Amino acid sequence: MKTRICELLNIDYPILQGGMAWVATAELAAAVSEAGGLGIIGAGNMPADLLRAEIEKARKLTSRTFGVNLMLLSPYIDDVIEVVIDSRVPVVTTGAGNPGKYLDALKQVGTKVIPVVPSVALARRLERLGVDALIAEGHEAGGHIGETTTLALVPQVVDAVDIPVIAAGGIADARGVAAAFALGAEGVQIGTRFICAAECVAHENYKEAVVKAGDRDTVVTGRTFGHPVRCLRNRLTRQITTMETNGAKPEEIEQLGVGRLRQAVVDGDIAEGSVMAGQSSGLVHQIQPAAEIVRELVEGLPKVIERISQFAAN
Repeated sequence: MKTRICELLNIDYPILQGGMAWVATAELAAAVSEAGGLGIIGAGNMPADLLRAEIEKARKLTSRTFGVNLMLLSPYIDDVIEVVIDSRVPVVTTGAGNPGKYLDALKQVGTKVIPVVPSVALARRLERLGVDALIAEGHEAGGHIGETTTLALVPQVVDAVDIPVIAAGGIADARGVAAAFALGAEGVQIGTRFICAAECVAHENYKEAVVKAGDRDTVVTGRTFGHPVRCLRNRLTRQITTMETNGAKPEEIEQLGVGRLRQAVVDGDIAEGSVMAGQSSGLVHQIQPAAEIVRELVEGLPKVIERISQFAAN
């Protein structure tokens, strides 16, 4: 599983853990990094002092490379960038915007910058700006999503750029990793399955909801006003869907969603909270240590490749 991503990030396996807000804390990030992948702290809307504390905690838990996911629409983004630079975080992934204005400052301290992209056009633009790699995230992912599926998006982004591409969205086992490599990706980012890592601090109700979910248990809301979000179905998603159908104003719907992710992840309210998870939930069957998840992904890959080779031999 050695690809350019391993060399770029100084990791054993090209497996990145998604930077999920409220879910991806120092404990989970450190556990994934210790297992040979790249653990990522999800900054979300964290204030700068809280992120600094998470970075310091991660450094106490692991000596391996880890990263921080930056949500560029955060009201604290400028202060958070200063913390990342001051702390010399080795890797950042970015979402919800273009990191161009921060790129030079991050590069000056040696930070690798890997944006999440939902389109070929943005991938090309960011390559020109000088980012180190790209995460092509498909519609199957949990949380805020684009419109193109992983299967269609990844090979188009791979064909459009020369820097390494990491596939994300709908990947939860070795079959998904093999498929991503077949599409031209040099790494994978996995979020939903790592929600169910033993080291993840998310409420047990949240984890159990993912474990119990089936193939049709996620729904996308927010399409009508351009902010699609994938979550597990519950009373909250039904309420939002009804509001959208009845033509409610976008600001009314967005106000309804304020604080709902924390309500699910921290408080364990899986009825009224926002239970963000991807379509791969149906592939997640148990809560297990992060190292075990990484090991299954790595050790399962040769078996998948052998099976494909048998088809080719015939």
